[in-house]
Amino acid sequence: MNDPAAAFDWNQARAFLATAQSGSLSAAARQLGQTQPTLGRQIAALEDRLGVQLFDRVGRGLVLTQAGRDLMVHVRMMEEAATRFSLAASGRSEETAGEVSITASDVVAAYTLPPILARLARTAPEIRIRLIASNDLQDLTRREADIAVRHVRPTQGDLTARLVTESTARLHATPGYLDRIGRPRALSDLARAAFIAMGPAEEFARQLGLRGIPIDAGQITHSTDSGLAYWALVREGLGIGVMSDDVAARTPGIEAILPDIAVVQVPVWLVTHRELHTSRRIRLVFDTLADALSAPAGA
Repeated sequence: MNDPAAAFDWNQARAFLATAQSGSLSAAARQLGQTQPTLGRQIAALEDRLGVQLFDRVGRGLVLTQAGRDLMVHVRMMEEAATRFSLAASGRSEETAGEVSITASDVVAAYTLPPILARLARTAPEIRIRLIASNDLQDLTRREADIAVRHVRPTQGDLTARLVTESTARLHATPGYLDRIGRPRALSDLARAAFIAMGPAEEFARQLGLRGIPIDAGQITHSTDSGLAYWALVREGLGIGVMSDDVAARTPGIEAILPDIAVVQVPVWLVTHRELHTSRRIRLVFDTLADALSAPAGA
């Protein structure tokens, strides 16, 4: 058997880790931007170097052997160390030129961030922005993004988070729809309205009920998991939806219903990795976002 410590190849370890996590060579190759044969050769070379079989083939997938499972513990530790190294190196950068990735929900990415990023482009044109519009929480500790705009407070201890604002969300619809059903003057008037749900209809109705807005799941005529599709359905006059006031204010042809009733408070957290916050470029983008998001509406 070859000496495992001799000429260790991190690319082979990455190929092994990606294949173990994805369960197939084809998925791992897409993840790493390599061809499947190249990835297969890297894993075969690692098996040869270690003198063990790392995977069993089951159908079209790959399953770790016991030796592979034992090795995963160490390779994950190596990956975490490599990530910490990369974060530390990025955090010590004093250059402002370069890319910063920002993740936010699709609605925030489409309505809230573009005017802020336009101002940033005028003041710091050397910074390139990669905007990740996703309703899934990206893992900042794994460098899936540099900065996140979130509505929940992060729990990881190695992240820096700032509560930049707390907006409100209300019921909204188009004036045309309200003309057809009659404008609600009291909560009881909502019984004659159709609603659009974000997520499962029953859960949406339950959450509104917990907030003092009693509706029946049968009143929900449309539902979606996409924030942009959700708001588009409201804008088409298909029913009543819940949206933050700042997004509604940016949308012509939308009217608040029972405006004295705030359905929910919407906290806005700005998050980055603690190491990255020491980077001049990322700190500049972070502070620009924080100032703009915390400014009063219309400022």
